[in-house]
Amino acid sequence: MTLREAYEQLGGDYDEVLSRLPSERLVKKFAFKFLEDENYGNLERAMETEDWDSAFRASHTIKGVCQNLGFRALSDSSSALTEALRNGFSPEAPDLFGRVQEDYERTVRALSRYREEEGGNA
Repeated sequence: MTLREAYEQLGGDYDEVLSRLPSERLVKKFAFKFLEDENYGNLERAMETEDWDSAFRASHTIKGVCQNLGFRALSDSSSALTEALRNGFSPEAPDLFGRVQEDYERTVRALSRYREEEGGNA
């Protein structure tokens, strides 16, 4: 699997991120760092405990990271959740969080598979 193929699987825009970051090596480095990012875990805990301010901050951070990395599907779903939580709880938030969960899992699966197949070199 190539990095471009991983981006296709996760619903990302490889060409867009490559136009902003100067090399595939750098894209790969930051994509692998995403796998270690703690914001998704923070979002899960905040949603479980109904800590809407923390959920907003975590979803907003995820949105920004995903926009920068060209992870379009996860960026879009986390953006929708961010807007729903902007003023606290929204009845739409649980369903939107479900979309974020699906997109996050797909993103992690694709990146993890790519890292495993290419030997984990960043």
